[in-house]
Amino acid sequence: MTTAISLLKLVPLEKHNAVLTGVMGLVDRLLAIHRLDHLYREHQLTGKNKEEFALALLEALNVTIEGAQSLQQKVPPKGALVIASNHPFGGIEGVILAYVIGQIRADLKVLANQGLQLFSELSDYFIFTNPLSERDPKNGPSLRASLRHVKQGGALLIFPAGRVSYYQADKKRISEHQWNRIVANLVTRSQAHYLPVFVSGQNSPLFYRLGRIYYRLRMLMLPRELLNKRNSSIEISAGSCIPAKAFRADSSDIEQTALQRIQSYAQDPAWRHTWPESNVVKLKRLIDQVSGSVIKSELEKLAENQTLLSYRNLDVYYAYQEQIPQTVKEIARLRESVFREHDEGSGNSLDTDDFDQTYTHLFIVERDAGRIIGAYRMGQSDRLLSAANGKTDPFYLSAMFNFSSDFINRKEPCLEMGRSFLIPEYQNSFQGLLLLWRGIGRFVCQFPQYRTLYGTVSLSKLYDPRSVSLIEHALVTPTPNATARTQLGFPVSAEIADFARQYPLANHLTSLLAGIERDGKDIPILLKHYQKLGAEFHCLGIDSNFNYTPGLLLSVELANAPEKLGKLYLGDGWETYKDYKEK
Repeated sequence: MTTAISLLKLVPLEKHNAVLTGVMGLVDRLLAIHRLDHLYREHQLTGKNKEEFALALLEALNVTIEGAQSLQQKVPPKGALVIASNHPFGGIEGVILAYVIGQIRADLKVLANQGLQLFSELSDYFIFTNPLSERDPKNGPSLRASLRHVKQGGALLIFPAGRVSYYQADKKRISEHQWNRIVANLVTRSQAHYLPVFVSGQNSPLFYRLGRIYYRLRMLMLPRELLNKRNSSIEISAGSCIPAKAFRADSSDIEQTALQRIQSYAQDPAWRHTWPESNVVKLKRLIDQVSGSVIKSELEKLAENQTLLSYRNLDVYYAYQEQIPQTVKEIARLRESVFREHDEGSGNSLDTDDFDQTYTHLFIVERDAGRIIGAYRMGQSDRLLSAANGKTDPFYLSAMFNFSSDFINRKEPCLEMGRSFLIPEYQNSFQGLLLLWRGIGRFVCQFPQYRTLYGTVSLSKLYDPRSVSLIEHALVTPTPNATARTQLGFPVSAEIADFARQYPLANHLTSLLAGIERDGKDIPILLKHYQKLGAEFHCLGIDSNFNYTPGLLLSVELANAPEKLGKLYLGDGWETYKDYKEK
């Protein structure tokens, strides 16, 4: 009786003989391939097409797939696509992913270990290679065929580790071999989209024990491990599709491949976190808009030097609440409205607190209409400390962070920046943000004793907690002088921490977030702006007074800002400001 599946089928027919047949039969039994053959026969798998075979094999093993629909939703229906996954089992994951993705992409090819030639029914999926020998002459044509397929707009699934996950003594955990840089090469040369996939699970303890004795024993165990997946549930997770342009052009193939590897690991369900439910039970109706005529009337009474600059129909002012009570009320209404869009805010009819009374308000007004389009709230540290008479802590951020006496707001006059916003019409335009910062520049030209800006950048809870954890790990340099009262408490995964010890994580935040955030959003534009100014990031805390929103504490030594930005924001006053010496 002819076997349906046997190692003998990997040997050219002209080399078959009785001795070889007998030896291969014994090896089949030793490796449990005869059990796979029995499975073939029992479930009549022979001769099916690739889709029918994959489904029938999974049904025969009674394997349940979790996350299939979610993965399919992230697979673009057409266009050049490279899909890369970890390799925890060494076999069944290839069948699962080929079947699930193949339902969306009929053009799917899988760059696969030549050992999978055993499954002739799946041959239409495969482009075969030898992952254990990079110098195998057969690999060249395989890789060229893969590149050609992707360049022609096809989809390619690859397991870049080339071998199954194993126990690594130096890491003290089960992990993968470093990925083959072909994955980066394919994405870069074809300008394909990249889809990171993670398959959860492990093989049997015996598999890892034997692998520690001799690594090739792992390969010999794979047929048994395939059968061991009977009656199991296997979860697959995928990130968002990442365009090739999201990867830094100045990264080497090795660095980009390492990045693509952790983009896969970033999808591990074990590295998940959920934000606490909003503490806002019911959103109150916003107060009525303060009329433009009332605002213009208040602004007319301000001193001339409180108009910081004008641009077309826009004016930038600074003032205090006692000078412009109705204008501050409108600023507070708009703050609440904008913050609600980002799952922030108080839920009250306006966003206000006692600090509105003591802080300085810097804002932009449409001159003709008297309409507020954006604002900052600034705490002048010397002014606040003087008014407090040392009895209480006058700083808003003291409720969120513990500051030592050596921190900047105690050592020298500085500006605490916060509560910034732009109304929706100006959020996608650089003009609004530029005017706010030019306003700050003009303010410090008037008051050059303020050398340091500090404050927080709010990281909206619309961000996935993984993104916030990555930002914290990439940007924060901890200091004992400033610590969060409530910490995030969600560290990056071990695999990402390993990557960050070898490569600068901050350089890759854009592409990492692209693989996590469903809407493709990058780090906040304000955060990018502070980075350009040379900001130092001290810690990340949770603001319990702001719907438990995460915030990144930072400081900027303004006189040390890049010359180009200094001139842009401070204009003609830049050189004088740089040279200022407090008397």
